[in-house]
Amino acid sequence: MQELQAKSKGKIINMLQVQIMKVIPLLALLFSACQTSAPPADAYGNFEADERIVSAEASGRILALEIEEGQNLKAGVEVGAIDSMQLVLKREQLQASIRAVAAKSPAISAQLAVFDKQMASVRQQLATLDREKRRLENLLKSDAATPKQLDDINAQIEGAQRQMDVLLGQQSATDAALSTQKGGLLAEILPLQKQIAQLDDQIAKCRIASPMDGAVLVKYAEPGEVTSFGRPLFKIADLGTMTLRAFVAGNQLGAVQVGQAVRVAIDAEDGAQREFPGAVQWISPKAEFTPKIVQTREERVNLVYAVKIRVENPEGVLKIGMPAEVRF
Repeated sequence: MQELQAKSKGKIINMLQVQIMKVIPLLALLFSACQTSAPPADAYGNFEADERIVSAEASGRILALEIEEGQNLKAGVEVGAIDSMQLVLKREQLQASIRAVAAKSPAISAQLAVFDKQMASVRQQLATLDREKRRLENLLKSDAATPKQLDDINAQIEGAQRQMDVLLGQQSATDAALSTQKGGLLAEILPLQKQIAQLDDQIAKCRIASPMDGAVLVKYAEPGEVTSFGRPLFKIADLGTMTLRAFVAGNQLGAVQVGQAVRVAIDAEDGAQREFPGAVQWISPKAEFTPKIVQTREERVNLVYAVKIRVENPEGVLKIGMPAEVRF
């Protein structure tokens, strides 16, 4: 009985060994197929983004800064303000100065209207004298008037004409004097208006706005703090489109062109990779040593060329600094 069990056991072991020998080639073939389905990458690099630091353009207390890290902002949207009370008060002071100077401006039209009335009166007088002269001339023909009466009328007409000439001269001189005076006052107002324009620009810069569409990466200031010109307030970056800065060897450079479509892969779950379409937008004109973060110690001495690849990131999967592989 024991010999029968031993023989049966030996047969089973032999059968298992045969089956294993058959499976091993299949596993090797499958492993080889997996390796050939994922060719090695042509370049390696890390993702970058268009980052900008928004700094204060005015000095004063921060009245509001309504942003949080990770918040998405639209270009031009006002997100905060710096105290501009002193600038507003100075602007009102300049406006009051302009009104005071303008009040000194002469009423040219009103003063010249006086001369117009006087000249109208003289013209009326000349018209009356002219009619009287014609009447006396007719009477003189019939000996109903004397030559002396006609001479007196002519003298009165000449006097009225001289009075008209004097009024015209006075009106012209007064007009020139008042225009000069008004021009001087306008010359005083112009610098004040320029100062108001400068204050308007400074007041506008007290408003804090986002310079671009993007997400807030870092917030450097808080409401209530006193800031100064040039102090960073927050950092923003456009994460909708990422830039992969990768490096290619010199012998690969001939196969890379600006505008070329490429595949960019990042690590995913369970050791798999996720690919994204990209396009080469820049190739460095000069070589550099391979960065330490990209290649092995033996390959760091090699000269490579940097390339920038534009990759759309609508889902926000790609992050700044994330490593990636490129296949041209």
